[in-house]
Amino acid sequence: MIKTFIKTHNLPNEFKELAEQYYQPLTDRIYSQFKQTENNYFVGVNGCQGSGKSTLSAYIAEYLTCTYDLNIVVMSLDDFYLAQDERNKLAKDVHPMLEKRGVPGTHDTVLLEHVISALKNNELPISIPTFNKATDNPNPKKDWTVIDKPVDIIILEGWCWGVTAQSDDQLISPVNSLENKNDSDIVWRRYVNQQLKTHYEPLYQSFDYWIALQAPSFGNVYRWRLEQEQKLEVKLQLSTSQAEKSGLMSATQILNFIQYFQRLTEHGIKTLPDFADTTFFLDANRKIADIKIKAPNIIDHQQQEVLK
Repeated sequence: MIKTFIKTHNLPNEFKELAEQYYQPLTDRIYSQFKQTENNYFVGVNGCQGSGKSTLSAYIAEYLTCTYDLNIVVMSLDDFYLAQDERNKLAKDVHPMLEKRGVPGTHDTVLLEHVISALKNNELPISIPTFNKATDNPNPKKDWTVIDKPVDIIILEGWCWGVTAQSDDQLISPVNSLENKNDSDIVWRRYVNQQLKTHYEPLYQSFDYWIALQAPSFGNVYRWRLEQEQKLEVKLQLSTSQAEKSGLMSATQILNFIQYFQRLTEHGIKTLPDFADTTFFLDANRKIADIKIKAPNIIDHQQQEVLK
C-alpha cells in the first residue's frame, strides 16, 4: 500500500519511514478509538499552509481503507470557500479585506454544517463541494463529490480548523503590516474572531479526534506556501487553460496573502498542543521533531500488543 501511495502522491521515498514511524501508529490509534463507538467517527486535522495536512489525511484514509476495509471520506475546509461575488459583498458591507479567501468568515459554514450533519446521520446521497483555487470560485455542483453509501470515518482538514477565538485584548495590537495599514479600526479582526467563535467552534463539538501539524514558527509558512503554489502551477500547466491559471499568485502576492493567516496561525501554534489529541511538531524542513499524545483514553499500537 505504501509504495503505491508514494507513487500516486509523488512523494519522496523517505515518506515510507515517516509513515511507519508516526502516521501508521496514529492511524491505528484512531481505529482503536473508532471501534469503541457505535457511530461514525470524525477526525479534525489542523496545519498551516504547506505543513502536509492533506498528505497526512490522504494517508490515514488509504491506510484505514486497505487495512480495515472502512469507508472513509476526506474533506478540506478550503472546498467550502465562498464564491467571489459573496466575498465581494462581504468586502463592501463589512470590510475590504474579506474579499480575500482564507480567514474565518470566508467559508460557507451553513453548507459545512449541513454536510457534517448529513454525514453524521448518513443522510444519503450527500454532495460535498469542491473549490477551484485557480478560478477562485467553487466548482459547478455537477462536479461536486457525491457520497452514496454509509461512511465510517470522516476526516476534515484545514489551516484554521480547530483554532479557537482570541480574547478582545488579543485583538488590539496588529501582528503585521497588513493589519496595521488596512485594519487600524480592528473591524476585520473583530469580525473574523466573532465568526470563528459563532460559526466554527460549535462545529468542533461533532469531532472525536484532533490532529495538529505544528510549524516551528510563522516564518516557515511563506516558503512552504510558495512551494505549494509552484506545484499547483506545474499541475495546471498540464490540465487547464491559460485563463484558469490567472488565479495563481506570484511570490510577492503570496507574501502579502499569508499575512491574512498570521494572527490565527500563531494563535494556533500556542493553543493547539493543549487541544489536539495528537500534535506533531515540525522542524523547518517539515520533518517531525517531536510528538505529543494527549491522555487519557488513548492506547497506542505498541500498548495494544502488550495488552493482548
